[in-house]
Amino acid sequence: MTPQENPERVRAETQLPPKPPASAVVSEGVWVLAAQGNAFAVETAEGVVLVDTGPGGRKTERMIAELRTLTEAPVAAICYSHGHVGYNVGVPQWIDHNAERGEPAPRIIAHRNLPLRYQRYRETEGYQAILNEMQFWGFSERFDPIKVDPTETFDDHLVVSESPRVELIWTPSETDDAISLWLPETRTLFTGPAVPADFIPNVGTPQRSLRLTGRWADTLDRLAELRPEILVIEFGPFVTGDDLIQKRLTTTAHALRWLRREVVERLNRGLGERDILADLDYPDEIFDHPWLTWAYGSPEYIVRDLIREESGWWDRNPTTLHPSPPDAVARATFDAIADPDVVIARAEALAADGDPQLAMHVIDLVALGPDDEPAVIRARSLKADLCRARSKQIAPYPSKGLYKSSGIRLKQGITSWEGLFE
Repeated sequence: MTPQENPERVRAETQLPPKPPASAVVSEGVWVLAAQGNAFAVETAEGVVLVDTGPGGRKTERMIAELRTLTEAPVAAICYSHGHVGYNVGVPQWIDHNAERGEPAPRIIAHRNLPLRYQRYRETEGYQAILNEMQFWGFSERFDPIKVDPTETFDDHLVVSESPRVELIWTPSETDDAISLWLPETRTLFTGPAVPADFIPNVGTPQRSLRLTGRWADTLDRLAELRPEILVIEFGPFVTGDDLIQKRLTTTAHALRWLRREVVERLNRGLGERDILADLDYPDEIFDHPWLTWAYGSPEYIVRDLIREESGWWDRNPTTLHPSPPDAVARATFDAIADPDVVIARAEALAADGDPQLAMHVIDLVALGPDDEPAVIRARSLKADLCRARSKQIAPYPSKGLYKSSGIRLKQGITSWEGLFE
């Protein structure tokens, strides 16, 4: 049993990060606002510098109302913490708010990589919706992915205000366009996605592009060099105290580098992905910290991302190099099975013994067969049950969502995501 499958650990770690309070005072003129996670607001001589505008609708309306209980200063600048769309769907509402008050439109600032991300998201909008639906069933019905391009971009560092001094720093991590905001006078750091909530960094999430483990570790080192005394992260309460913040940043960077070193060593010995996953253990002296739980990120995700950094798509199985059409494979495999009922019974026995994952490997011999076979229909129904059981065993939240959505589709008799929104 892997650490992420330990029932006690799963119960402790599978809760999402706590919701932020309606608003929180960090220091004089510096606030956290409840948004898609924590938004960050700093009052300057020019007006409020706001990082992230929320997911739009009522949530953003509440953010605006909260800010107005704190200050009447105009919103001078909106900064995108990173390019994941949900964090800044609310931009038009903030622009309208300024207009209603007779104030100029705010500067909209992001890293120079963000417009490229938005361009890619526009190109793959249907695919992004399907990916979101896989992980967050029913999400697409509630989410309108509005994308407003920035009016200004920067490369590595930008001073937004001198009174007080407000600096934006490029901190590539979960995305290559992530930024942090630094207030050197009070040694306050808002990290965006660069420092996760109480879980291991979200590298290698099952459906997303590469996130570069070593680069994320370098970013954490850069933030540690600032010696912040107040650390405001994207989810959960902010952290105070130089020693605790340093420990949090350095141990996270160390864990990421340990994973890379261990994966590369096994790649150099010729091991493939599944062999590496089976061979690795995750020692407590590296990972047993409250901020490195398996609640959203997972060391196994990171291992797979590291392998993708260094290798292509082939899984070492010659059969997969130039595969036959799926329908032909389904029919040939099913016809080769002497008695599908024996396979189904074996999968049921494995599930009854508490191993739904191994049962899923077995049931696929039948469940991936032709749509019109009664045994295949029974196998898919069992696989749906196995997905639900597996979702209760596994800790990382993305995996739980993917098991659940897959199980729902299978119960509906659907094995493809094609035509989901038609």
